[in-house]
Amino acid sequence: MSDPTPVFDDLREESEELDRLVAELSPEQWALATPAPGWSVAHQIAHLAWTDHSALLAVTDAEAFHTLVEKALATPGSFVDEGAEEGAALPPAELLARWRARRTALDTALREAPHGTKFPWYGPPMSGASMATARLMETWAHGLDVAEALGVVRTPTDRLRHVVWIGVRTRDFAFGVHGLPAPPDPFRVELVSPSGEVWAYGPEDAPQRVTGPALDFCLLVAQRAHRSDLALRAEGPDADRWFDIAQVFAGPPGAGRAPKGAAR
Repeated sequence: MSDPTPVFDDLREESEELDRLVAELSPEQWALATPAPGWSVAHQIAHLAWTDHSALLAVTDAEAFHTLVEKALATPGSFVDEGAEEGAALPPAELLARWRARRTALDTALREAPHGTKFPWYGPPMSGASMATARLMETWAHGLDVAEALGVVRTPTDRLRHVVWIGVRTRDFAFGVHGLPAPPDPFRVELVSPSGEVWAYGPEDAPQRVTGPALDFCLLVAQRAHRSDLALRAEGPDADRWFDIAQVFAGPPGAGRAPKGAAR
């Protein structure tokens, strides 16, 4: 069984980097609009705090988490926004303290949980490592929205390998939520990491291939950029179709981002 500590460490570093970005913001900056319609910087951080709390309950209190799932099933179209709205209404200092406390508690709980334990989630149960990977992906993606609102360009790191891993593994999920059959064969995915290393997945001789920068692949699967604005290449009809529907987050299909310069 592989040691999950590296992904726990990377999640903590990703969170701390975003924390440094928002720690000294003015109230006016917390209220800035982000690319997510109706969501301010405060909504983005509130959502992370809310989801970290949900993950903490999944790891430590299955009954309480089940209650959250029942609420989600009762209000599937609004429960995520409601959680963000509730947190965003707090004074910024209180919201920041809430996010810090919840992510720290989750970090402790994941590290203390027995390796190999599966925890309930809104989709299939997840191991501690998978839970941390999903939290890192969300923290990175919502951090991009915060950075864009603030006019900041974040330097990509090799922590993106975790986002890439989820992106590759959710290929069939993306086809399924669009009512499409999963491609019958694996793809070859070859991506260049921020440090220049090549990350490769799938058979070398697979006829359908995806190549390009790892950052661009992550932007695609997290639906933070339109495919036309990315330096990715798809070979094969199914790989090309994937570029239109890829998503790493649970739930119904996302709308994605419009191409740069397109009317919003």
